[in-house]
Amino acid sequence: MTQRMRAILAMAVGVLMLVLNDTAAKWLVTRYDPLQVAFMRSLCALPMAMALVVAFDGVRGFRSRRAGVHAVRGVLVLVATVAYFEALTVLPLAEGQALLFTAPIIVAALAALFLKERVDVWRWSSVGMGFLGAVIVIRPGMAGFQPESLYALSAAGLYALIMLSARWIDERDSLWTLTFQMTLFSVLFGSVSLLGDWPSPQRADAGLFALMALLGTGGMALVSQAFRMAPASLVAPLDYTALLWASLAGWAIWGAVPDWPVYVGSAVIVASGLIVLRSRG
Repeated sequence: MTQRMRAILAMAVGVLMLVLNDTAAKWLVTRYDPLQVAFMRSLCALPMAMALVVAFDGVRGFRSRRAGVHAVRGVLVLVATVAYFEALTVLPLAEGQALLFTAPIIVAALAALFLKERVDVWRWSSVGMGFLGAVIVIRPGMAGFQPESLYALSAAGLYALIMLSARWIDERDSLWTLTFQMTLFSVLFGSVSLLGDWPSPQRADAGLFALMALLGTGGMALVSQAFRMAPASLVAPLDYTALLWASLAGWAIWGAVPDWPVYVGSAVIVASGLIVLRSRG
């Protein structure tokens, strides 16, 4: 198998794992507060992140020269995760996933506005298309509008900030150091959830939290590795397969079938994302 094929396979499997992570989260937020779910996922993922650091970098991989940047990113990750899980308390998986697709488009807009990157007419057009797609999915002012859609869109904006903040990470920090630091700070800041009231745990809950940690950590590692092995123009479009997996999971578990605005809006968002990707490449 060629390196490009391995990259494609890593990306496809990684995206599937992340959708399954969201599926477990949607199940759990029916009983737990979204902050509690985010905290437990990070807590269960922390030993896995530590093991990856030791395996690939040794104990030196726990150190970073820019801990402050990681702390800010940890806050952003935690808030973005809580916002998205809050959206999943009501939204079908496919609709929530469609709105997350706006994150790369928001990156393009923020890079132009705040980092003074040169953005040509094609990329600005794609930004406009992306937000048009989001409006189609959200349907403001229409009968199908659900306020929780704004949580998913907010999560996409926060994920965009997380992507941009990667520019300030020390170049000597490895992927595994990034994973550990992000997970560690998510646990530290998420521990505020311990002050609240927790529901009585059920037997399956511990397994679901552990499964989320495995799927989330493994999925992010595979996606990151895919981008290392092949050009973004090859592997990034596979991220949109998440909509297929989310639709199938939502139908199989909850019997939810997205209506036409979700698919039409998703098509517009995907098209705009591909234009952004092509204009960069």
